[in-house]
Amino acid sequence: MTTAAAVIREAAGDAFATPRLGLVLGSGLGGLADAIEDATAIAYAELPGFPVGSVAGHAGRLVLGTLAGTPVVVLQGRAHLYEGIPVSDLAVPVRTVRALGAEAIVLTNAAGSLRGEVGPGRLMALTDHINMMGVNPLTGLNDDAIGPRFVGLGDAYDVELRAALHAAAAGEDVDLGEGVYLAVGGPSFETPAEIRAFKILGADAVGMSTVPEVIVARHCGLRVAAVSAITNLAEGMGDEVLTHEHTLASAAVAAKDLQRVLTRFVKDYN
Repeated sequence: MTTAAAVIREAAGDAFATPRLGLVLGSGLGGLADAIEDATAIAYAELPGFPVGSVAGHAGRLVLGTLAGTPVVVLQGRAHLYEGIPVSDLAVPVRTVRALGAEAIVLTNAAGSLRGEVGPGRLMALTDHINMMGVNPLTGLNDDAIGPRFVGLGDAYDVELRAALHAAAAGEDVDLGEGVYLAVGGPSFETPAEIRAFKILGADAVGMSTVPEVIVARHCGLRVAAVSAITNLAEGMGDEVLTHEHTLASAAVAAKDLQRVLTRFVKDYN
């Protein structure tokens, strides 16, 4: 058990129930945490080892409780590499989810689309990723008690969990696309030339998070599903000027559909 997990268990007391799922809520997508019942909420700053971010749209707290009758642990917001946080620190929240007993994790983010037919306000289930961050959270000494020195990522995005997401989306009459997510370090948005290059590489969406969490999750044995809330067409594909404020505003549109899909997914999870 990690030190953070011990603090969380103590804070929950007799109300603690082993979470079956972890949920990570990205930029502008944290509203789902307000639906957690019997909630125990703890600020990241109170959890040993947790990186604390400073970006608008990220509440920075862990919420433990039940959603649609299923015990869950929710990470409401995340820290980012571009904030100067060591990539190894990004492993702590995901490993804490595992230490609390969860068996799977659903990651969400706000992303730009490289596919014109999947525009702002749409959702995209991730099938794979391309790591262009230049770092890996497993670099350094390996703790064999957590996971193996070398971990395969051929099955990083769980096929069964993704199918369940599609079923939940269909049940809510939400159009859920699919695609490959490419992660960059940020914080600057990409250039049009980079977007053209990323298209050639096979990317369908681009963002500044999620990939380190996926790597850590698979290393410690968590099954993974991930969904991007599309906030804009990538640079060079449209006329809009990209800003973080625009990202948050567009994420709010997609968040309504995402909350419905995730709530049904959690309800149907078995």
